[in-house]
Amino acid sequence: MDAVYDSSTLPYWFLQRTMSPASTAATSTCYHFGSGRFYAFEGVYSCDGTCEHVWSYAQSIARLFPSLERDTRERVDLGVGFHPDTGAMGFRAEYDMTTAADGDCGTMLRIYREHQMAPDASFLQRNWPTIKVAMNYLIGQDGNNNGILEGKQHTTLDDDWYGVIPWISGLYIAALRAVAAMATEMGDTAYANQCTTLATAGSNYLNTNMWNAQYGYYIQKPDTSHGQTHSSNWGSYIDQMFGQMYASQLDLPRVFPADKAQTALANLFRYNFIADPVGYLSTSPAGSGARTYAAKNEPGMIMSVWPHGVSPDAGGGWIGWYFNEVWTGQEYQAAAHMMAEGLVSQALSVVNAVHARYDAVKRNPYNEIECGDHYSRAMASHAVFLAASGYAYHGPRGHLGFAPKITPEAFQTAFTAAQGWGSYRQLRDATSQTCQVQVRYGQVTLSSLAFETATAATTVAVTLAGQPVAVAQKTVTGTRVDITLASQVTVAAGQQLEVVLS
Repeated sequence: MDAVYDSSTLPYWFLQRTMSPASTAATSTCYHFGSGRFYAFEGVYSCDGTCEHVWSYAQSIARLFPSLERDTRERVDLGVGFHPDTGAMGFRAEYDMTTAADGDCGTMLRIYREHQMAPDASFLQRNWPTIKVAMNYLIGQDGNNNGILEGKQHTTLDDDWYGVIPWISGLYIAALRAVAAMATEMGDTAYANQCTTLATAGSNYLNTNMWNAQYGYYIQKPDTSHGQTHSSNWGSYIDQMFGQMYASQLDLPRVFPADKAQTALANLFRYNFIADPVGYLSTSPAGSGARTYAAKNEPGMIMSVWPHGVSPDAGGGWIGWYFNEVWTGQEYQAAAHMMAEGLVSQALSVVNAVHARYDAVKRNPYNEIECGDHYSRAMASHAVFLAASGYAYHGPRGHLGFAPKITPEAFQTAFTAAQGWGSYRQLRDATSQTCQVQVRYGQVTLSSLAFETATAATTVAVTLAGQPVAVAQKTVTGTRVDITLASQVTVAAGQQLEVVLS
């Protein structure tokens, strides 16, 4: 943890909060079998089967122990939990082979994440035929070929939803983008084009039909032909743009346009961040039931609220409880997206609220609770840490990028890569910016880099351990600088690669 805390410019409390849930890996939530398989509950002995749609929120293990997540995608999601006849994935593997829409979409995104955190393309090459079958299953649920999922959509709310749901279809669109990127790397141009066409159509549909300009956020359109179904309908739902959070983290094309996303996030903070979630229960249209994850006068983000009137299908039974609850995994997901879109103060407020709730005076700061102790969804906290540095990485391509959102004029943070870890330091003045990649363990192989600058850079100089490194190409797009090295370099432990932009 020295690289995380040593000289980091990020607030100490922020580092504590975003790193603490990673300790879940050392609890009875997680197991590493003698066979090499990683297996996990949702929380300590709570809900078996390394549940897809819960673990799709978690980011810590993938970034700290990437080989465990790669093995889980290959051995479990595309292995024992895979339906070879349909391409569906059992969302709890052999414990429950039922498919879940958010779980399948999230797992496709995690497959791309695991490829990015690999040192080479062998993981993708081995699994590409099965990945295509899995993506084809999801495309088959897009009956209208318009980039929107239809039919039954089982979700992490333990319910089957029907209709147009930006939360779920947004994840589907992001998954299409991820698979298109993998198809391109595999030379499967036709499939990349198919996925890209569907993703573009889906984004256009959501942004044309599901954006409510009056409310300033994305609403849902339930399909009531299936009888009584639950949804947040025209409420403000915390995960409405979950797919965009993933797209930002994985450096994929946008699912939702920046202007609408920023407006929706600002309104999400305005409406869902409640000073007293317990007091809110007496007025909630979803009913007064809820499990207490925030005590009286402990601020937090409620899952779904209705600032513009009550939705007829707002509550009832456990779904109403869920809508009224404060789940840290969802709070971190929203905060990570806020940070990525530049809503820094709102993101910090959300994370600080969680930090205050889990102050050691009141609760175990390493045990964020949802459905069980040491709940795995809380490891979404790592996504906020990544967003704060604007981290982008692709191991097989040898690409590394940073775009700090907090004190970019003097910034330092830790980062991880496929075969090593270290720290990134950035100093900026009116005319230049110095970017330093310091490797502390292992090695980091690089072919390209990307940085955000205050002004357009006209010159670039790169050195490794003090020796010049040739640059093949420099591309400036607004304040983003993309650098392609003339040849691949490996930064070993104890070495520093420095880029000076001016």
